[in-house]
Amino acid sequence: MENIRGVARGAAEVPLSVLELATVGEGGSPGEALRGATELAKRAEEWGYHRIWVAEHHGMPGVASSSPAVIIAHLAASTRTIRLGSGGVMLPNHAPLVIAEQFGTLHALHPGRIDLGLGRAPGTDMVTAQALRRSANVDPDEFPQEVAALTAFLDGANPRVQAIPRGDDRPPIWLLGSSGFSARLAGLLGLPFAFAHHFSAASTEPALELYRTSFRPSEVLAEPYAMIGVSALAAESEQEALRQAMAGALAFLRMRLGSPGRFPTPEEAAAYPYSAAETEFVYGRLADVVYGDRDQVRTGLEELRKRTGADELMITTTVHGTETRIRSYELIAQAYEMTP
Repeated sequence: MENIRGVARGAAEVPLSVLELATVGEGGSPGEALRGATELAKRAEEWGYHRIWVAEHHGMPGVASSSPAVIIAHLAASTRTIRLGSGGVMLPNHAPLVIAEQFGTLHALHPGRIDLGLGRAPGTDMVTAQALRRSANVDPDEFPQEVAALTAFLDGANPRVQAIPRGDDRPPIWLLGSSGFSARLAGLLGLPFAFAHHFSAASTEPALELYRTSFRPSEVLAEPYAMIGVSALAAESEQEALRQAMAGALAFLRMRLGSPGRFPTPEEAAAYPYSAAETEFVYGRLADVVYGDRDQVRTGLEELRKRTGADELMITTTVHGTETRIRSYELIAQAYEMTP
């Protein structure tokens, strides 16, 4: 089994990684978003980020990452060394055999570079979820059985059906979560765990504690390994970072109101007529974003790392425009002295 633990670069105490959603900005296109994701992958590899994961979302005009395996294949072919994976595949949406075949293929094409992150949420609204799923009776509480079935396919342990292609080993399996369910399951199975701090910050520390106390050593891990997803945005100044972050907060507000669209511009966010309740929601959202100039972001990330004890930080930066997003990751890499 591959070494799951990442490599810290520069002055970073833990590995830094990237979560990719391929956000589609107002006035842009999905093709532009995906080309931007490819450019970021190349630059992130140069700067020393450890891995890039692609999220699975459906039915969202502002998010082009509906097919993680397809995007991972393209990013892996466009880079040389950085790890690629799913953050995550929403397993209730798929037959385990299909995912075993997809990631077996990716692992055969790019050995030693592929991660398989699994989640139990739909990654969309329930109407779209029903259109995705094999049955109207999919029960997310059957996630442990689905994980077991997928693992058996990847290991060649199903006596009746073989997942082809399958190599001598398999890509590492991670469990993802935003609550205690997957935290406990990951611990009991001895698997690495990734928590969605970027949209469930209040539950981060309880979930990580549950993961660690539930952990049983396995052939995969001798001790727990926890990564957290962090929303972070670095700019040339704190004022500019806040201006950009407001667009992300407005996008999140619209999603919660049931009217997701393409990612708004900072100008749109500044002109939006927020109600008192919406203003409270937006600033509550911003409280969970690490933003500022590069040194402020490094300070914020370090405080979060120490508070949670995370073994790895996976940064997601949702802004309008590829250049702004790439520059944010560059500034963070510079803050940690990861870039030459």
